[in-house]
Amino acid sequence: MDRDPPAPAANWLEESAARGGRATAWGIVASSVLAGVKVLAGVLGNSYALIADGIESVLDIVSSLVVWGSLKISAQPANDQHPYGYGKVESLAALVVATALLAAAAGIAVQSAREIRMPHHAPAPFTLLVLVGVVATKEVMFRVLSRTGESIGSRAMVTDAWHHRSDSLTSIAAFIGISVALWAGEGYESADDWAALFAAGVIAFNGIRLFRSAWRDVLDAAPPAEVVDRVRAVAEAVPRVVTIEKCRVRKSGLGMFVDIHVEVDGGITVREGHDVSHDVKDALIAQVPGIRDVLVHIEPAPDE
Repeated sequence: MDRDPPAPAANWLEESAARGGRATAWGIVASSVLAGVKVLAGVLGNSYALIADGIESVLDIVSSLVVWGSLKISAQPANDQHPYGYGKVESLAALVVATALLAAAAGIAVQSAREIRMPHHAPAPFTLLVLVGVVATKEVMFRVLSRTGESIGSRAMVTDAWHHRSDSLTSIAAFIGISVALWAGEGYESADDWAALFAAGVIAFNGIRLFRSAWRDVLDAAPPAEVVDRVRAVAEAVPRVVTIEKCRVRKSGLGMFVDIHVEVDGGITVREGHDVSHDVKDALIAQVPGIRDVLVHIEPAPDE
């Protein structure tokens, strides 16, 4: 079909990108403050786990900037050079953020292993108070960004949210490690380094998981079955539609594209079939959030 999508699809995309941009911008500001606090506290308090945590927060800032930029670009309308829009930019941003997670995990693991072999003083007690505040703040950031990302269908935002959750986990690990180093005393000074090493493993696990999800989007993997089932149900409910012969849905950034084969009474006219195809397209865009365009193929239903 060559008709432009109804206005609700474009409006939904713009509003979703704006919501995601606001939430991501808030995350950038919060991460900037936390990164400075953690690195300073780690240096003054003799805790590499806290310094590593601060470095991870710096990566949070970079990844959030990537996500923020991708949301702006992916929301741009399609044009002659990019007839399907710029949605893939958002998926590529998710890959970049997931790769940054893996890089952070590798860097923290290497440096933690070095610190474990080096004699050093136990961390200062005040670092525990810093970590309590960090964990609380990062958990709030994770929940806000994750909920927003899920609601607008942004893989990059969900991945960025997990960046904050990973940061929270490294802070929890650092808290445990520093507590052991302080309370167990001599011989346990490197406990916070072991905690940082454990946190690196957690970050790597999440990085791999999120990379795989983003890669699926880049390769046009099908969305969850419930999404496809919803598309089929809406299309089948359109008057004069007999059944759905084929339905393919692929995700592109915040939106989805649908290719659907609809069976109708073989005795209707070409014009009537054309009208049915428009009805199917309009119903899907109006009732299934995130659909940017629909290609409808009309087929005659088999004679009974």
